[in-house]
Amino acid sequence: MKALSTGILAIGLLVGFAPAKKIGTFRQSLDVGRPKMAGSSQFDKRAKTYTLKGAGYNIWFARDEFQYLFKNIRGDFTLTADFEFVGTGADPHRKVGWMVRESLDDDASHLSAVVHGDGLTVLQWRVAKGAAMRDPEDEIFSPEKNVQTVQLERKGNAYTMRVARRGGDLQSVGAHEMANLTGEVMVGLFICSHSPDQIEEAKVRNVQIVQAK
Repeated sequence: MKALSTGILAIGLLVGFAPAKKIGTFRQSLDVGRPKMAGSSQFDKRAKTYTLKGAGYNIWFARDEFQYLFKNIRGDFTLTADFEFVGTGADPHRKVGWMVRESLDDDASHLSAVVHGDGLTVLQWRVAKGAAMRDPEDEIFSPEKNVQTVQLERKGNAYTMRVARRGGDLQSVGAHEMANLTGEVMVGLFICSHSPDQIEEAKVRNVQIVQAK
């Protein structure tokens, strides 16, 4: 009887700690902040394209709701990808882009390189867990709108955002230091509809994650 119980416990542990299924280069996807409508992330190997779908009231104030496709990274890195929304969208403030996050808590410290549905492009952040994001203190706005390529680079605790229009060269948006995002962090793609009752979709192509040696 003891042996049987031990075997059942072992199986339960294996099931409980089964690794999440990888999606392209990323470890897993999930909804942060329990948005009203569930999101998803998929990878088309042939087209080398990620499709993100997600809802969420916003990524702002003191808590966030969004779909996140991520993995954990240490050290310096450079993230680059091309972003394109699908459809006209329900809200001009729908968001897609790169996000670096300290945890999956909905009020975690994070920094994001964001493209909005209306073309607004911005580097934004939450300085500490539970802090309220502020406008414009926690943002750096890009003079370029309706960009295609977004790059986010980390060197130490400094994060630099660059963007480019289709066929253009990368231009610097600005840089910001994040004391809470210096060690191992979560790095990935995100989408937020800015509307609890709406799912938005985006295609992400030419994803590159280059880690410093």
